[in-house]
Amino acid sequence: MTRRALFAGAILLASCAVLAAPKTTKKPGMLPRYGMLVFSDLCIHADSGEFGGQRITLQRFAEVDTILYEYTAGGLSWPVVASDVTIDPRGQQLYFTVRPPDEDERTISGKLADGGKTLVLDGGYCGDEAVPMRLPLVTDFGRKAGVCRACPVPKPQKEKEEDKPLQDSGSTTTAGL
Repeated sequence: MTRRALFAGAILLASCAVLAAPKTTKKPGMLPRYGMLVFSDLCIHADSGEFGGQRITLQRFAEVDTILYEYTAGGLSWPVVASDVTIDPRGQQLYFTVRPPDEDERTISGKLADGGKTLVLDGGYCGDEAVPMRLPLVTDFGRKAGVCRACPVPKPQKEKEEDKPLQDSGSTTTAGL
C-alpha cells in the first residue's frame, strides 16, 4: 500500500509542478514583455571603412520601456536615449522620439515582420521615402559587420498631370466672349 501511495504522491507532485509553471504567452512576431532586443543593419562601407546604418536597442522592464538609438553620420554616433517610447499592447508596433545632437527632433515608427525577426521602419531607405528600412534582429553579438550594399539606382519618376505644361491648341477664341 505504501508503494502505491508514494507513486500517487509523485504523480500528484509532478502534475502540480506542471500546472504551477509560468505560462509563456509570447506569440511569434511579438515583442517579449521583458528583456532586451537589438535590431541593427550596421555595415561597413567598402570604400571608406566607416560604419553605415542604424541600431535600435530596446530594453523592456516592468516599469518602463527604453530605447537607445544609434545611427551613422560618418562614424557611428553616440547612443541617443529616446523619449516617448510607445509599444502597442500586442507588441507588434512601436514608435519613439529622438533628438540627435545638432538635429531636429523626430519620431521613428516601425512594425515587426518576419515573425519578429525584423523591425521595419517607416520610409527613408536610400533617400526614398517609399522604401522602408529593415533592421534584422541581432542574435549573434560576436559577428563582424558585413559590407554595405549600394543603394539601388532611383527609378525615373513620371511627370504628374498638374506638373505638365499646358499645350496650346492653336485656338484664339476665349470661352464666354
